[in-house]
Parts: sequence; structure tokens; C-alpha cells
Amino acid sequence: MTGRALSRFLPAVAILACLALGYAFGLQDYLSLNALADHRDQLQGFVAANFLLAAAAYLGVYALAVAVAFPAASVLTVFGGFLFGWLAGGALTAVAATTGATLLFLAARSTLGPTLRDRAGGSLARFADGFRKDAFSYLLILRLAPIFPFFLVNIAPAFFGVSTRTFVMATLIGILPGTFAYSYLGSGLDSVLVAASEAGTTLSLGDLVTPQITLAFAALAAVAAIPLIVKRVTRHTKT
Repeated sequence: MTGRALSRFLPAVAILACLALGYAFGLQDYLSLNALADHRDQLQGFVAANFLLAAAAYLGVYALAVAVAFPAASVLTVFGGFLFGWLAGGALTAVAATTGATLLFLAARSTLGPTLRDRAGGSLARFADGFRKDAFSYLLILRLAPIFPFFLVNIAPAFFGVSTRTFVMATLIGILPGTFAYSYLGSGLDSVLVAASEAGTTLSLGDLVTPQITLAFAALAAVAAIPLIVKRVTRHTKT
């Protein structure tokens, strides 16, 4: 294998290395609601005294977590709402999540795209037809209804020729409802964190996400799917 061919795999190696280091240093313990409950006063104080620095740090940590597929995006979104408020937190999260997702998408495209695009199997193969027919609408639906893991939806478009512009726009628009919903949850979390900390109980994201929120995401995805369904039905009728 030539040096040029090896260089294609450097992004994937860097991602795997960062992911392994994250687990080795126990970041999953710090990026949790329990950690937020334990350190809420210190974090709030730091944000109040250093808002711009705290916002920049949040953007960087979030984007890096998404770029290396570290499973902390939902919890970090709640963090953002709690620390910065639902509006500022949601806006910061949308930018950070889109940036991190795009970095992972570009890494996957440069590393494995040419090899796997025509022979993707399993879960990725399910995406192929939809992406090839209407990449923007299909990706938008996948973003609105988080049926598949976020990192998988970041990687899959790289194998099917989706342009970077389409990926960025569909991702940014598609994650906005969920981003602001989770940020809003975080903005009203103070009393819950205090109660959990005083009682010594563990708190998980599942304790916050209600069936109503899940149904709302499904409804948004259904609405987004209507133009795509109409287009397919019209095409089938004409043929």
C-alpha cells in the first residue's frame, strides 16, 4: 500500500484514537447527568464569569464528541440548555453538532467512501435507495426521526455520493427541533438535579424524555416525508 493510500486512513485512525482515549480517561463518567448534578454550582459559576470562554469550550467539546462518535450528544445538549439557557444553548448545540457531524462525514468519505459506496451492506444498504433518489429529503427525515444512531446517519451519506452542502443543510435543519427540545429540558433541570444530588440517586436521560416528545419527533418526520412520498407516487403513476 502506497503512502498516499495510507494517508486516506489517517482520519479514521485519528477518530478511533480519540474515541479510545475518551473511554480510557473515563469521559463517559463526566459527560453524564449525575456529573452535572454534582458540579452544577461550579459550572454555573464558571459560565457566569466567563460566558464566551465557556461557550467556546462547549462548542469544541461537543463538536469533538460528535466527530469521534462519542455517545454523549443528547446529554451534552441537555448540558447546553442548563448552562446557557434553551435559546443560546440550542443555537450553540446546533452549530457544534453540525460541525462535528460534517467532520465525521468528510472523514468517512475520504477514508472509505470510494471503497464501500457500491458494496455497502447491512444497515447502510437500507439507506442507499433513499439517498440516491432524494438525498436532502431523505437525510432530513432521518434527522427529524432519530430511528438510527446519530453517528450512523453521519457516516452513511458518505457512501452514496451526497454532497457536503446537502449534508450540512439537511443536518442543520433536521436537528433543530430535537436540539431545542433537549435544550429546553436542560433549562428547567435545576430543581431535578438538586433533588437527585440530595437524594443520592442516579439520573438518566430516559427520566427526562417523555412519550409526548418522542411522538412529536415522529410527527415532524411524517410531515417531512410527505413531499418525498408524493414525488414517488407521482413518478410511479406516470410509469
